[in-house]
Amino acid sequence: MFHVELRQFPHLARELNLTREQIETRFIGPWAAGESVELDDRRWPSERARLTVYEGPELTPDQMGLGRAWGNVTRAGTDVTKQLLAEAEQRALLAPRGAISPKSAIQQLKQAILDRCAVGPLSVVDLIELVNQLHPDWRVSDRIALAERSIWELLHVEWIAMSRLAGEGRELVAKEAWESVLLSWGTWASAAPTPGVLLELLRTRP
Repeated sequence: MFHVELRQFPHLARELNLTREQIETRFIGPWAAGESVELDDRRWPSERARLTVYEGPELTPDQMGLGRAWGNVTRAGTDVTKQLLAEAEQRALLAPRGAISPKSAIQQLKQAILDRCAVGPLSVVDLIELVNQLHPDWRVSDRIALAERSIWELLHVEWIAMSRLAGEGRELVAKEAWESVLLSWGTWASAAPTPGVLLELLRTRP
């Protein structure tokens, strides 16, 4: 598992027990691209904040109490920050010449989401089809990561809302449940006649 710490005096934030996909999508990818990341309702600019990532055993609840969590992380884990950032930079260097940058790809997809939502609700399954059309040569994991990141950013600036099936109707997904919904394989793989997760426009396009 991966554990992350962000520092920008006088602020400090940590998140524990992250998967490789979570750490790459939410922290390493944006950080390597020179973007800010979000944690604990705060944006952390890569040019001013300090990112630290440890890889180690999953922490159990009893290992996280009384402020002991990060001490357990550093004792049992390995600092892999430089390694992960170097790998991300290497992937960027190996990308085909003229390929769209990750930051540009996110902006492009976010605008496409807003355009589609202006017409009507957009299902996440249809969004994947849109990403497939835009980036047919990308790895499947990278396409899903792009879609996830774009939705995440639009949700946090309140340009869109996310809803899901609830009984015979639908319900808005609360902010505290955004991550669990976006990380659920069922969100991306649903083939049901009725869309499982929908994105809807909250306000006028930027």
